[in-house]
Amino acid sequence: MKIIIAGSGEIGATLISSLVDEGHDVVVIDRDPTVVEEITNIYDVMGVCGNCADTDALEEAGAKSAELLIAVAGSDELNMLSCFLAKKMGTKNTIARVRAPEYNDKSLGIMKQNLELSMVINPELVAARELFHNLKLPSAAKVETFSVRNFEMIEHVLRDNSPLDGVALSELRSKYKAKFLICAVKRGSEAYIPDGNFVLKSGDRIGIVAENSEIVKLLKEMGIVSTKAKNVMILGASRTAFYLARRLCMSGSKVTIIDKSRECCEQLSEAVPKATVICGDPANHELLLEEGLMSCDAFVSLTETDEQNILLSSYASSQGVPKVIANVNRNSLIPMAEHWGLDTIVTPKKLISNVILRYARALQNSEDSSVETLYKLMDDMVEALEFNVKTDMPLLNKSFKELDLKKNILVAGIIRDRKIIIPSGDDCIKTGDKVIILAAGQRINRLSDILNQR
Repeated sequence: MKIIIAGSGEIGATLISSLVDEGHDVVVIDRDPTVVEEITNIYDVMGVCGNCADTDALEEAGAKSAELLIAVAGSDELNMLSCFLAKKMGTKNTIARVRAPEYNDKSLGIMKQNLELSMVINPELVAARELFHNLKLPSAAKVETFSVRNFEMIEHVLRDNSPLDGVALSELRSKYKAKFLICAVKRGSEAYIPDGNFVLKSGDRIGIVAENSEIVKLLKEMGIVSTKAKNVMILGASRTAFYLARRLCMSGSKVTIIDKSRECCEQLSEAVPKATVICGDPANHELLLEEGLMSCDAFVSLTETDEQNILLSSYASSQGVPKVIANVNRNSLIPMAEHWGLDTIVTPKKLISNVILRYARALQNSEDSSVETLYKLMDDMVEALEFNVKTDMPLLNKSFKELDLKKNILVAGIIRDRKIIIPSGDDCIKTGDKVIILAAGQRINRLSDILNQR
């Protein structure tokens, strides 16, 4: 599929890498000739040096025949204009990054309709939603939701004293009353889709899929407290901090935000009046202690510097804060953060990449099924996909024990008439179902890809 990416900053570069890996024909537009040269040297893409809202640059990039244009330049208005022009020139689908909080849902809806945008995406808002989900279930290292919002997938790290240490998956149903499925395991540098004989060990990062109430029940049975964070400290008065603080305050949580910019603090204090906003250096440990670090349920570091986020999160963890989250954008620093015991790391550019990949795969899909949700799990080693089953196909109405599924593929859940099924060998897929598939070491574009081809 031919895809144009307008703008090659951090998010643009991540999208280029992901879409090239997926086999798409990618063209990049950027006004900086040095950036264009660097991108075309690293990736197998075509580069166009120019303004992404210039029709000549769009024409050179092939907007007349492109399936998709993704505008992620520095300006919201430039992104929307680029999408509008590309659409008029013949591009079938357009996605614009729009970041400013001033563009509320109502105004974005009007612009989306009038500019014929396929999607509007806000990285900071997406990151804030991810953070909010994690703070609702602090015992999880990561929380993902599907189309039925109470059906979730969490990642959880087994500590040294975990009751699951040394337990085979086949023993879990007799050991716990909760209805759940362990669908993926990361051990060291390897990721597995485990079978019933797989024995868990301390240090494993496991993926659990179940209804939210069943996950809470399981964590309680394991002796792990899982109530939502009610007292949250946020470092950095960023856009993400604004969206997160607003959601936390609306849900009744106490929020303290610390930033050294007086202007940013004044703006955030006015925008989120229920939050306590402190003007001071987030790297000042004494200030953090004075503002109640030791009594916090959760600590979220959203400063502009990855290294500072890692160091401050590590300090908060050493002070016994139950839930610690760090914003880390540089991929090279993530292993170091994990080595220091930081289980929950949020990377906005990866979140956006997942959303775009899901949309691109949905455009490619055949009529029998479409991708509704896509998540990268276990440090991107495993994919979780939610398919919407539209029409008849050979695998429908056949029990799973009759199907010849590929290795490292798992049907983790079925949503039927808004009811959730954790499938067994006797269950089957029907038209109208939403099906959750886990895949390790392979790409699944359509539901029929889960079967071995004969």
